Amino acid sequence: MNRVPLAERMRPKTLDEVVGQSEIIGEGKILTEILKKGEPVNLIFWGPPGTGKTTMAKILAQEYKADFIEISAVTSGKKDIEAVVQRAKQNWNLKIRTVLFVDEIHRFNKAQQDAFLPHVESGLIILIGATTENPSFEVISPLLSRSRVVVVSPLSKEEIKKVLERAIKAEKAEKRVTKMAIDYLAELSGGDARSALGDLELALSLSNKVGVETVKTAAGKKVPGYDKKGDAHYDNISAFIKSMRGGDVDAALYYLARMVEAGEDPKFIARRMVIFASEDIGLAGNGALGLALNCFMAVERVGMPESGLILAHVTVALAKSKKSRDTANAWYKAQDLARKSMGLPVPTWLRNAPTNLMKDLGFGAGQKWEAGFHLDKNYLPDEIKDEKIFLPKK
Repeated sequence: MNRVPLAERMRPKTLDEVVGQSEIIGEGKILTEILKKGEPVNLIFWGPPGTGKTTMAKILAQEYKADFIEISAVTSGKKDIEAVVQRAKQNWNLKIRTVLFVDEIHRFNKAQQDAFLPHVESGLIILIGATTENPSFEVISPLLSRSRVVVVSPLSKEEIKKVLERAIKAEKAEKRVTKMAIDYLAELSGGDARSALGDLELALSLSNKVGVETVKTAAGKKVPGYDKKGDAHYDNISAFIKSMRGGDVDAALYYLARMVEAGEDPKFIARRMVIFASEDIGLAGNGALGLALNCFMAVERVGMPESGLILAHVTVALAKSKKSRDTANAWYKAQDLARKSMGLPVPTWLRNAPTNLMKDLGFGAGQKWEAGFHLDKNYLPDEIKDEKIFLPKK
């Protein structure tokens, strides 16, 4: 007989037992208030793995005295959705509520998400979705407008330790696991309680005395929770760029290391550094663009892991450089002005004059082929002649 995994055995049964999530559980907080009112609400839980999304959905269903149906968008299809609807209709006739929990709801396409809509609107189904991706982009607007998005936070290291200590006590293994092992398990978890409990369970099965080395064996090489097409990809590159912009070398190197460790394409990072050199450093350090371009070419030619050192070198240089957005701001303003005035004619005297007729009509009038030649005329179309685009800060 297969034993129920430790993570499942330790799943909280009430909101009071949930570790962490103080932003959404507690007096005056959304989940607690929903349960107080007793009126079910469609919810979308948005947060990283192992933070209690499924657990909280089960607790809510239990409090509603509802039939809890769980499906995963990874393995479910149209027939599964139809089966859920039929079961919900039977429950309706029996005056039983139906809570449908859709794990990884972002994996359902638009048509599949649309299939839930009439049943959510009618109240036949109370929908609770869980996603690790930004629901603004991954969940259709009609479902979002009928649901409350609840942000679920990763657990802190201390909260993970609390979860582990509770499990160790339940397993009567207090004397078998060292404090350093608990600390290391929490460190490795990345805020994922399920991962921490899985590592603990395997470590306990490997040795009667669990220390750091046993944990290392059990955990193996941890793969960072980083989807190169998901939110983590964009969050990390955003933090990297903003850290360089703010001149925080330590933070910039840290986020660079996270991306490299997760297997991010080094050329993607280098491309963003090239853009940064023009956008955020610009005229304050004209050599930055050349440095960033050389970084990109070096990364292409050298490859990983050695390219990590090149990326770090240029990251430090860009973060420490003086910053100026004068050219970037001017470019964005020029683009905006151009979009609004594309139909305005180029002043006649600035136009090309390949024929005598055009010269007679004033095309290119007064122009000389000389370096730095300037005429005291309006270079912009007359209608926007007073517009100022490049406004450098003094």
